[in-house]
Amino acid sequence: MLYERESELARIDAAVRQAQVGRPSVLLLTGPLGIGRSTLLQEAGASPPGNLRVLRANAAPMEQDFAFGIVHQLLGPLLGDAPFAPGDHDTGGAGQAVPAGGLPTLGDLDAPVSEAVLHGLRSLLADVCATTPVLILIDDLQWVDLPSLRWLAYLVRRAHGMRFALVCTLRDGDPRAQHPLVGELADAGEVLRPAPLSFDGTRAMIRHHLGEPAEDRYAQACHDTCVGNPLFLRSVLREQALDGHRPTADQADRARTSRPAQLRDRLAGCLHTQPGPVRDVAAAIAAFGDHGEPDLIQRHARLDTISYQRALRALRLLGLLAPHDTPRFLHRVVGDAVESTLTIAECERSRDAAAEILHQAGRPAEHVAELLMTVTATHRPWASGVLRTAAEAALRCGAPDAAARYLRRALLESSVGDSERARLLIDLAKAERGIDPVACERHISQAVRLLSSATDRAVATLLVPPSFLGEATSSMVDLLREVSEDLEPTAPHQGSPREIALRLEARLWHAGHENPAELTGAVARLRSLGTTPPLESSGARELAAVLINAGVLSSALPAPDIAALAEQILEREPVTSARARTALPLVVLALYAADAVEGINVSCESHTDPPHAGVHAENALLQLARGHLTQAHELADRAAALADADWREPTAVIRAAVAMESGNVQLIERLLKDSGKRWPANLATTVMRQLLGASLDIRRGHDADALKSLLACGRQLEAAGWRNSVLFPWRPRAIVLHHRLGEARPAMALADEELAWARRWAAPAALGRALRLNALLPGGGGVPTLRESAEVLRASSNTLELSRTLLQLGRTLEGGKEAQTVLREAVDLTTACGAPWLTERARAALGAAAPSQEAPLTRGERQVVSSVRRGLTNQEIAEELGVSTRAVEKRLTSCYRKLGVAGRRELLERAERAQGDCVALSTP
Repeated sequence: MLYERESELARIDAAVRQAQVGRPSVLLLTGPLGIGRSTLLQEAGASPPGNLRVLRANAAPMEQDFAFGIVHQLLGPLLGDAPFAPGDHDTGGAGQAVPAGGLPTLGDLDAPVSEAVLHGLRSLLADVCATTPVLILIDDLQWVDLPSLRWLAYLVRRAHGMRFALVCTLRDGDPRAQHPLVGELADAGEVLRPAPLSFDGTRAMIRHHLGEPAEDRYAQACHDTCVGNPLFLRSVLREQALDGHRPTADQADRARTSRPAQLRDRLAGCLHTQPGPVRDVAAAIAAFGDHGEPDLIQRHARLDTISYQRALRALRLLGLLAPHDTPRFLHRVVGDAVESTLTIAECERSRDAAAEILHQAGRPAEHVAELLMTVTATHRPWASGVLRTAAEAALRCGAPDAAARYLRRALLESSVGDSERARLLIDLAKAERGIDPVACERHISQAVRLLSSATDRAVATLLVPPSFLGEATSSMVDLLREVSEDLEPTAPHQGSPREIALRLEARLWHAGHENPAELTGAVARLRSLGTTPPLESSGARELAAVLINAGVLSSALPAPDIAALAEQILEREPVTSARARTALPLVVLALYAADAVEGINVSCESHTDPPHAGVHAENALLQLARGHLTQAHELADRAAALADADWREPTAVIRAAVAMESGNVQLIERLLKDSGKRWPANLATTVMRQLLGASLDIRRGHDADALKSLLACGRQLEAAGWRNSVLFPWRPRAIVLHHRLGEARPAMALADEELAWARRWAAPAALGRALRLNALLPGGGGVPTLRESAEVLRASSNTLELSRTLLQLGRTLEGGKEAQTVLREAVDLTTACGAPWLTERARAALGAAAPSQEAPLTRGERQVVSSVRRGLTNQEIAEELGVSTRAVEKRLTSCYRKLGVAGRRELLERAERAQGDCVALSTP
């Protein structure tokens, strides 16, 4: 089916009408490969009027050696079933006169063609034209045999009075298109050049082939990729249809990357017919890929400037090059076609030569490396160095997978000694840290064996990223111990060796954090440092962070002591340092557990670009400690989207904590499904998986199953010496379930145990929660205990825990002024925290209707709402307005209460709906 060829068809129809009145016409349809000349020619003769005779001929490269081959195709049908009937004057050659009622014999191209032959053929056509107008259609004029071409030129010079229209197609860029006889035909007629398809034409073609209208993104991808070339577009769409793809936005990338095999073969056939210089330039462009420049391509093709320009012009006329100054193929499939015309060895030599030329020209190492990666083997002495430089550039650009590929190839190219090979292995391990920790550890182990210096071995070992939650492998622990023993001096360490020794010690303590004996030892080591341990160096801070983590897991030190040490580390640790990624996660975890997060926010400024997943994960944990569920959820999701191998596991655990606290069933189900596939088998993830499963069971009404899972979880944690109920709150949940199932004695036993632990731990949020749980049980203290819980929690950063206590206190008081006051505060707090289910309970207990939709906002509150709509964080709003973050939070809480929304997301939706005329947002 033809698209946007109405003007060309109209011109052909006009030529036919002229022929009917004795005015012959010559039309030449030209253009690049695939523009649709042949289809247009076929359409022109598809439905001729009854008084028109159509004569067709299709030229082909393999038939150029047959003299008068095209003449036979055209005029043979006029002679019935005997296209050539040699008579008495037949001489058996192309130079014969036309026998009566016959055509010249298919003969030798070199034989002369006499005037009598040409005149006889014209007379034969003239006899037909005298009775019936004739439309002559010849496809691919550039491949017509020379005698037939001579006759056509003879015909158009002597066409006066004959009733015919001659329409030929001619492909631009072909060498035969420059033949003088072709030029004569072009000069004698009118040249028509079909244009590329417009965007609307592309859309119409997509609908025809895929059976439905295309979405904008898909249509744009097809139009950009195929540049309006019908052959290219048709080939892509046929492949898409065969694969069952629809023209939707999500399939746009498939359309852009499609490389149809049939189109490749068609293009390869075209290239085979081109002269050597054209094929050489095409091979050079293919070898350079996206990095070729005119002078480099010419050098690769080994052509002088004139020959190069001619070859380049031929490729442009063929339609194989994009319309840019720098030679690039129109479509990637053109490069495939070029390479398919070469042998494997020729492809290898071509790419290797391109890499050498790029290197000699001083082009960026990553461009040279990209070409080296396409060659099976090269023995260039500079290859290894280029690959290492390219890997460094890739790491700077945030592409560690590309860096790892370059360095693996550099190892294959390298023939240097042990020391240099060790450096390559170390560079490879650095690239693999965030994408493949197992490979990173393996390559560091290999490198250590090749290094002669104990210090170098220790530094290399420290490159293996520590597992924040899981145990180190036994082989890694052995390696850490081995390099630590080698580094042990007779005198105390000073300077850099001292720093290395401290970091090795930190890694060894952290490697055993699932072992209760190791935890005890780590706590003893922490106590030996005193209340103000030395924290001047990053190694000392890393060691202190690891030891603090042991104190948190085991609850061997009270929360205030933990918080004081953690805050000292934060004061001295630059967040922009690379090593902050080792110490900070453990410090933030300690502050979370100790309920000491007031005013703390982990900055991502200048740390990485884009921000590191760990920054978002840590801030999610801090927001969770404050009870801000909406912000915690958003930050945890961002962390998950950015997480590499180092942070995938910690981020999943933090998301699990957010999901359990918020009761997000969909997220819980998603995490449980993901945990079975991707979470490693260590204590932290195993316990978190059990807690998630118990949460889901509770929401499905399977309380007994949930309690069983929680008690099993508690036994595992106790066996490992992990006793911190903030990190893994199995006991609080078990208390509630025992109570719900009517098991008063075990509920009270666990509640007493939890309260005793909370008093020792001395974190306000943990103690307030434990008091509230005790008050829930018969004989647990009731209202006085709840008042104590509220008083304790007012010193906490966790407003969600305070709101829960206030809600329980208001319900327990059963009316009165105090109940009304605490329930109103509970409504405000739960709204600000993003806990709508608690807000509903508090409102139900309060017995109040939904808040007035016309409650006016103050000027300060409207400023905060406006800033939220612009996407600013609380910290950014505070800086812009010149107030504290606490003031921003209070204004937001007031906005939530007045507008009856549960958090930022609902506030934004409400603000959008209210823009322009909402009284609640516009009343001064």
